[in-house]
Amino acid sequence: MNKQRVTIFIAAAAMLLAVIGANANRGKAMQLALKTDTTEVESDEPVSLPELSEEKPVVDNTPPEHSVVDEVMWVVGDEPILKSDVEIMRLQGEAEGVTWHGDPDCSIPEQIAVQKLFLHQAAIDSVTVTESEIAQNIEMQINRWIQQAGSKEKLEEYKKMTVAQMRQQLHDDFKNNQLIQQMREKLVSDISVTPSEVRKFFRDMPEDSIPFVPTEVEVEIVTKQPKISQEEINRVKNDLREYTERVTSGETSFATLARLYSEDPGSSRQGGEMDYVGRGMLDPAFATVAFNLTDPKKISKIVESEYGFHIIQLIDKRGDRIKVRHILRIPRVSPEATEEMRLRLDSVADDIRAKKLTFEEAATYFSDDKDTRNNKGLMSFNAEDGRTSRFQMKDLPTEVAREVEHMEVGDVSKAFSMVNEKGKTVVAVVKLKSRTPAHRATITEDYQVMKNVVLQKMRADFLHEWVVNKIKTTYVKMADRCKSCKFEYEGWIK
Repeated sequence: MNKQRVTIFIAAAAMLLAVIGANANRGKAMQLALKTDTTEVESDEPVSLPELSEEKPVVDNTPPEHSVVDEVMWVVGDEPILKSDVEIMRLQGEAEGVTWHGDPDCSIPEQIAVQKLFLHQAAIDSVTVTESEIAQNIEMQINRWIQQAGSKEKLEEYKKMTVAQMRQQLHDDFKNNQLIQQMREKLVSDISVTPSEVRKFFRDMPEDSIPFVPTEVEVEIVTKQPKISQEEINRVKNDLREYTERVTSGETSFATLARLYSEDPGSSRQGGEMDYVGRGMLDPAFATVAFNLTDPKKISKIVESEYGFHIIQLIDKRGDRIKVRHILRIPRVSPEATEEMRLRLDSVADDIRAKKLTFEEAATYFSDDKDTRNNKGLMSFNAEDGRTSRFQMKDLPTEVAREVEHMEVGDVSKAFSMVNEKGKTVVAVVKLKSRTPAHRATITEDYQVMKNVVLQKMRADFLHEWVVNKIKTTYVKMADRCKSCKFEYEGWIK
């Protein structure tokens, strides 16, 4: 499977988000159409979500009443792939600019089927993901959408649903996404490449096929969180006290209130329930209160973490691990406070330009973000080959990339607001530390890039073969009209 196919594969899988939910009730009824004794394969899986586009229309994913939506096209394991699944995915793809190679009635069901194979294997191998991981990825996606739309209100208008509803809708899809990603990583974890293999691959590669390395930048950042008013904090705390009283009086349950009011996207739909976790996996302040709870009937005092304010209810303890429910409420920053912080950071930026202090000193003394503060302001992220400070523009937060795009090396930006990975509004200034222009890779200057190219090809080839072998041991049946399709993977037609 070449790189182009991998890209198409991932893009196609992303469109499955539209399928989930639209067919939840219909799917079970339609299993009778082609069902026989099978090997069980788990549920649908969409991969990464498409980005918002102001130029693309919002697609109504509900098929017309007169259309045929309940035809079973494939059965993989004991799971049906419906005609309506394919139609919804096709419409969503058109709205997001995805083009299908060949007949979508052939390529789309195949992509769905392949995802089912990975999910099935993940279940066999007991691959799991934590609610905190799911929540973090959901929040990052929603924050990107907010930045693209311009505001939370504009996003809700565009999506025709509240942010809370988006979080709930995305949960299962992100969970499946992460399960598949972890399963794929597990399958290829033992594959490695030697320097001689890299050199040979590069030597045999046609010049016009040598990878083009995109522009890379190193960015330093100072971030400050605007002050939240005491009135807003009191409002949030009063809400939490009210929830405690309602549970204590027997009016309702903690789980019900968590579903209604908690702003933790990972646990709210589970009634605030978190998986068993150790102390080290929790915010320190949250962990201190949670691990001191002894009575499941009692609710904790209000605790402040880096995410907001919580109340916690104990479910169970097992050794050094704990299972709790919680309700998270996040105080909102006023526009006035944001503007006040922007003016303050603009003043700091002026001092840096006047050489009254260095950017690194400003980051160390003023920044609220401990990760970049401890690195003298230098931003970094986890890449495939380890942690790096070299970002491609697409990997930077949207607002940071927008500032950096037109900056010269050494320039310091004006202050601007953004939503960080924890979902909080912050004000930031950035400095462009370095820029490496886009260029054709060379074995001396870009060995790591070439190594990754070879490694990705070896892994893609391995996964392609794995899918082919998995097909051989999985029950597959498809409608007769699908059997004339040209598939990427051989062996579907039994």
